[in-house]
Amino acid sequence: MEQDLENRISKLESSLFLIKSILSFDEASEFLNLSKSYLYKLTSSGQIPHYKPQGKMLYFEKSELENWLRQNPVKTNQ
Repeated sequence: MEQDLENRISKLESSLFLIKSILSFDEASEFLNLSKSYLYKLTSSGQIPHYKPQGKMLYFEKSELENWLRQNPVKTNQ
């Protein structure tokens, strides 16, 4: 019972990034469900919007990531 509660709390803590508007690299990787290496490849090739305020750390705006996910929609057959 106690272990289950700890697991649930840990899961809640790790998903707190969902309410933030600016995400760190690790949070963006989890939010997009992409590996860190693939996300780094996308940033280094300029395929995904990101920010480097001091030239080192990468940050992402959540709304821009959501828009990026919505590009190239596939229409249904109906």
